[in-house]
Amino acid sequence: MIHFDKVKYRYQQDEFNFDVEILPGAIVAVLGESGAGKSTLLNLAAGFIRPLSGDILIAGKSVVDSEPHLRPVAMLFQENNLFAHLTVADNIGLGLHPGLKLTPPEREQVRLMARQVGVDKLLTRFPEQISGGQKQRVALARCFIQNKPLLLLDEPFSALDPVLREEMLTIVRELSATKKVTVLMVTHHLSDALNIASHYLFVDKGAVTTVEKIAALTKSNEQESLYKFVQAGL
Repeated sequence: MIHFDKVKYRYQQDEFNFDVEILPGAIVAVLGESGAGKSTLLNLAAGFIRPLSGDILIAGKSVVDSEPHLRPVAMLFQENNLFAHLTVADNIGLGLHPGLKLTPPEREQVRLMARQVGVDKLLTRFPEQISGGQKQRVALARCFIQNKPLLLLDEPFSALDPVLREEMLTIVRELSATKKVTVLMVTHHLSDALNIASHYLFVDKGAVTTVEKIAALTKSNEQESLYKFVQAGL
């Protein structure tokens, strides 16, 4: 689904080198210490930053010169980025049309997606009238309604309590399977990775050092930095 082909990026004194391929349909937990390069990996995929060299291919096509809004990618951050002056329905509808010029079938899509994430009774409310967990459900609905094949999650649920976080992860797992979406999810919660991911990749000092099935995560002891990370999270 996405291939970082010898991608090099530099920020101030830090250098990042990514050479990794993610298969379609995988849910990949992106793990690593703070500052290792996890968010940099996602920002390169989204097009918010551009590499010095190398290529990024999504579904076999290079996107390295494409603007973020033209890439087949949806992204959700820890900040939900909802528009305060728009209702829940309109915030979700932005995923279909930036001017909210929605047809009746598209409005029905909004209602269906709202129901799938559990906010169908909140469609007329504004962001200030709903809880933090509900805001993230709305933001997630806006991502999935775009029908992009790749979803990037940059710790969007880290501020939620464990029960709400598990509920959100369940929604991601179910919708990604239904819509055949590949997911890259940055998380510092080892339990989240074990709960939802099919695979994991470990980023260490600006490079992807390990890519394996999630079942191998707690058994990994060959790489010292990964072993320490896992043991700290258990």
